[in-house]
Amino acid sequence: MSEPLPRQAPLPPLTVTELTRMVSNALTASLPPVLRVSGQIADFSRPTSGHLYFTLKDATCQVRCVMWRSAAEGMKFRPADGLEVLATGSIEVYEARGQYQLYVRRLEPVGVGALELAFRQLKEKLGREGLFDPARKRPLPAYPRCVAIVTSPTGAAIRDILQTLARRFPALRVLVVPVRVQGEGSAQEIAVAIRRLNEQGERLGGIDVMIVGRGGGSLEDLWAFNEEIVARAIAASRIPVVSAVGHEVDFTIADFVADVRAATPTAAAEIVAPVLADLLERLDALRVRLTRDARRTLELATARLDRSARSEWFRDPIGRLRQRGQRLDDASARLSLGWARRLAVLRDRLHVLERRLARVRPDVVWARRREHLERLQRQLSNAMQRKLLLGERRLAHATAALTRQGPQRSIDRGRAGVGPLAARLERAVSHRFVLLGQRLEALSARLAASSHEQVLKRGFTITRLLRTGRLVRARTDVKPDDRIITQTSNGEISSRVLDDRQGELFE
Repeated sequence: MSEPLPRQAPLPPLTVTELTRMVSNALTASLPPVLRVSGQIADFSRPTSGHLYFTLKDATCQVRCVMWRSAAEGMKFRPADGLEVLATGSIEVYEARGQYQLYVRRLEPVGVGALELAFRQLKEKLGREGLFDPARKRPLPAYPRCVAIVTSPTGAAIRDILQTLARRFPALRVLVVPVRVQGEGSAQEIAVAIRRLNEQGERLGGIDVMIVGRGGGSLEDLWAFNEEIVARAIAASRIPVVSAVGHEVDFTIADFVADVRAATPTAAAEIVAPVLADLLERLDALRVRLTRDARRTLELATARLDRSARSEWFRDPIGRLRQRGQRLDDASARLSLGWARRLAVLRDRLHVLERRLARVRPDVVWARRREHLERLQRQLSNAMQRKLLLGERRLAHATAALTRQGPQRSIDRGRAGVGPLAARLERAVSHRFVLLGQRLEALSARLAASSHEQVLKRGFTITRLLRTGRLVRARTDVKPDDRIITQTSNGEISSRVLDDRQGELFE
């Protein structure tokens, strides 16, 4: 008979904690430190702590997953049940429940990029809220006085915008708000700039339209303009917003929310700024129309007077009345011709002044021209008064003569017809001078806004060479050791050129 095996001593019992830690150590030792697991999200939840809890599952199995808030904040898309994802992380045991979990460090959608998915999700969300509705978009002002630009102070975009605005409408006031347009925190800077412009617009002198954008780049470079915080800042803006992000093929969330989308930064400047030459051409067309209407009014008045003169009640005084009518026609023709010539001369002088605007003080020149025009206006008005007074005196003499000859009723009717015509002529001339005065005041205001003193008050400076007084327009105008004078809004600064090299814009 075989001898029985000796009985082994029983193993000491383990506590639940000891068992759980043994399992945890075994898993940690046997599995790679970093795992990549694909599956479908289920039971997704995001409590107020900001951590993410969900289950990854396939056709037969599932595993619980945790993603801490610090890792979740960097995601561009929003996880949801049913979404196929690729999770990167490590397996650890949750000792309190004795179950293993996948602690996710990075989560990526399968089949589509994270940025593209985030773009679609945010576009659908804002679309449901009505932020893309054409009815909420505001029209741009036809003739803005001030344009604010929210963009990077470096790069080609700001240069293109400023050059285009200066070429199309030099008198336009421009306010540049420098922000970062890519990288961490850039979206917050853009949103804050938009809100501050709305809050402080009146204190800054009034802002009529805003350009928000940047130059071209990759989807990652343009991503700040796809952030929800920027979209909501644009939607809440009381100032009309023109988006100008990237090139014509680039579309961002900001483009859909903005009041107007421009294909490029240069196109944005062309949209907001009218062409000065077109405005002057329109004013000239209005002048021609005004002259034509005045001439037509005078022609109708003359025709009416001729019909009255041919009446049977004026058989005896018809010759004298026709003489008065002919003189009135001659005076009207001379007045219209002189008026048209004077307007043409003034228009030519305005063009000369506009060309000399950059070299002289427009306020002084304009005051002199305005004084001259007012003097001409007074002379013309006095001449018209004298003409009318002379006509009334001659009419009175004719009336007295006709009274002696008999047909008093005919004379009274003739006087009643000529009086209103003279009054209408005087009102028409006065009205035309009022319109000329209004145009003069508008052009004066535009020229005053373009004066170098106003430019200096907005923060710009004028630099001249001390020895010659010549303006410094480019860095090639100076050389090392040159003495220069920089004029500001409240004084002058004397300095010496150390180096003729010049940095980039806004450095």
